[in-house]
Amino acid sequence: MLMDAAPPDRNEQLQGSVLVLIQFDVCEEIRLDHLRDVFSAQTVQKPPLKHALPSYVRYQRPPVVETAETLVLETGERLQGQIKYYDYGVVSVIFELPFSGDWEKLVQLSSRWVWDVDFSAYALGIAKKRLEQARDALVKPYKEWLNEDYFIFHVREVSGTPSATDLLTHRGKQITQIVRGDSTELSDSERHEVLQSGISYSVKDLAVIGWNAAFLYDTPAGAETAIQLLEYANSQLLEFRHYDELLTNELEGVYNSLEEGTGLFARWRLARSATKLNTVLLEVTELTEHADNAIKFLSDMFSARLYKLAASKVGVPDYKNLVTNKVQTARELYHFMVDQFNQSRAFFLELTVVIILIIELFYLFRGHPFK
Repeated sequence: MLMDAAPPDRNEQLQGSVLVLIQFDVCEEIRLDHLRDVFSAQTVQKPPLKHALPSYVRYQRPPVVETAETLVLETGERLQGQIKYYDYGVVSVIFELPFSGDWEKLVQLSSRWVWDVDFSAYALGIAKKRLEQARDALVKPYKEWLNEDYFIFHVREVSGTPSATDLLTHRGKQITQIVRGDSTELSDSERHEVLQSGISYSVKDLAVIGWNAAFLYDTPAGAETAIQLLEYANSQLLEFRHYDELLTNELEGVYNSLEEGTGLFARWRLARSATKLNTVLLEVTELTEHADNAIKFLSDMFSARLYKLAASKVGVPDYKNLVTNKVQTARELYHFMVDQFNQSRAFFLELTVVIILIIELFYLFRGHPFK
């Protein structure tokens, strides 16, 4: 008979760090070469892998990264800052706090930070200050910035070096609370919902992904890939939120144009609306492909699976489907408006021919051929 694993020590100590990721959608594109000249920053290197396969997660255009000012909270906690600039118009502000303590301390920290600290306000001030110095690097900057925040609780060491299975068995309660940012004891069904999003490559690593936070148990090198993929997934969510909002506003304008009337001149005005709508469609298609292809998974199936899980949890497929459906609706409206315009133009041409014939006949009957 198999023996159950021994229960963990109640005073089990953890070592790691907590990362707060705040991202802003600031423009259509950031000219990274120009930005690099302005900030004299370095590009992010290829993240290390969990295994020795000759493959890696590769950015098509690596983001520019620089150190940001230290953030000091009212509690006296000092967080190191970093900023990343992605070519598809997203800026990431990352705060990191080294952590040392027991599980209860980490649960309380999660509960307090996720709900009570406005990290977005701190990050917004830092991002605006930096981008003021690099306006020329921004292509079509937005007046209002959409933002997303995400918390990553990275535990690199646990007393006794438990396996991933041991953690899920004996510390599932605390992991669930950390991922949910809730210090209250959660129900069995909620615990199951959270923990089923766990994924491991080896017996000594674990990632549990939630919609607003993730728990990582891994070495610093091993966790780096997961951190970058979580960051990328959230940036994609931000981009698709922007496209969804853009298409919603554009479709609303088209519907208003269609309601103005179906007369001859109203149909002629549809040509202008159709051209504008088609321009937006081309821009959205180009930008979504750009964001989709920003990172490549080459022969690394675990990273691909991890990204798929992260994207699903933060809501990327949901927003992508919304954008896809609205793109399809916009295309149908575009073709409808073009057809209406072509009918109006054909009617106008036919009417012009009839008027010319009437004038010709008028002069003919008066004995003066029309010349």
